[in-house]
Amino acid sequence: MSIEDRSRGRHEEIEAILERKPGVREVRDEDDRYTVVGAASRGTYANWLTPIEDHFVCHRNAIPEIEDDSWTVSFSGGLEGEASVADLVERFPTVAVAHTMECAGNGRGQHDPETASVQWDWEAAATAVWTGVPLSSVLRAYAEDVPDTGWLTAVGGDPDEEGVFARSIPVEKATDDCILAVGANGRPIPAEHGYPVRLLVPGWYGVNSVKWLDELRLADSMVTEGALDRPGCHAKWQQDEYRIHPAGEIPEHLETVETFDTWEQLESEEIDHPYTFDQNVMSLIGAPDGEEPIRAGSVDVCGVAWAGDDAVAGVEVSTDGGETWEDAELFGPDYAGAWRLFRTWWDATPGAHTLVSRATDERGRTQPATIGSPDEGFDALDSGRYPWNEGGYAANPYLPNALTVEVEPPG
Repeated sequence: MSIEDRSRGRHEEIEAILERKPGVREVRDEDDRYTVVGAASRGTYANWLTPIEDHFVCHRNAIPEIEDDSWTVSFSGGLEGEASVADLVERFPTVAVAHTMECAGNGRGQHDPETASVQWDWEAAATAVWTGVPLSSVLRAYAEDVPDTGWLTAVGGDPDEEGVFARSIPVEKATDDCILAVGANGRPIPAEHGYPVRLLVPGWYGVNSVKWLDELRLADSMVTEGALDRPGCHAKWQQDEYRIHPAGEIPEHLETVETFDTWEQLESEEIDHPYTFDQNVMSLIGAPDGEEPIRAGSVDVCGVAWAGDDAVAGVEVSTDGGETWEDAELFGPDYAGAWRLFRTWWDATPGAHTLVSRATDERGRTQPATIGSPDEGFDALDSGRYPWNEGGYAANPYLPNALTVEVEPPG
């Protein structure tokens, strides 16, 4: 297939998704490689549950054509056999997981200078309730013995002339809270979200939740080139892409790492080029949304905050661009791996005001204010700035997500 044909097909796919999902909009992709739509309104982030119609979409290949329920998942590397999705659903108990899905490139468009690929601002995060079967139960059923450590590689079934999509997660995470998801918000997973089955890795960046799951394989190491009996560059998405590294550096391919927390990897000497696993602490204001003026008086400022595998310890809100801060109240559902709602009351006075939030996780890590420069590299962490990185991954600064709210005199 020519580049022109693939690009045409991708844009046709986007148009079809936009028709089905009124709460999203197309996002600019510098490379024209991905099918991407993001949340259309800040108001999305004033709610705990994101309707699927408002849920962002990001994938690099065409959606597989699936006409019936015969899709199967195969097991290898100490796992044996295969099962249809129908078999899995019938054999194992159904569980539900609340998960904040965030693209590892969320905020990439806030880097200066600009990086390549999808120019996300804040649109690539959403929370849904995913239903499916416990991955731990599936692994135990198809293995004589599930090791306590090691790696589980998930292989996608999306068509790609350059090689399959494969990602590895540690066995510790796989047997903890992961599921093989077949539903979202009470309905079957839509095609663009991985129908008929996807791996769901709560609290971790979306790239780890492999769509259109085709194979699960146990191994002692992460997927490396040549590790799968598959054509093409199947280790690219683990070892090259979705790694955090300064400009011009090529990540070393590692077989294993001991640290899975993304921020901890950034601060650690163990890993020069961190992998994007666990989500960094993040927050967004959803209301007011800044799209229309509001009246002076008491205003409910509401938003969401999340921190991956870690709990959100607190959120602060500023109405003067970060000069002064007030503690917000956390409220609503409290599930591991899903965002928390926060709110505070603001005595709004006439004029233009810059609203922004910053969250702190249970380890005491607070969102940095800005993104550093390419020259600073990882040294930006020392000055409280998030490191500019060539892929634009895992960014969580708060000032780029500030919004201006116009307040009119009371009517």
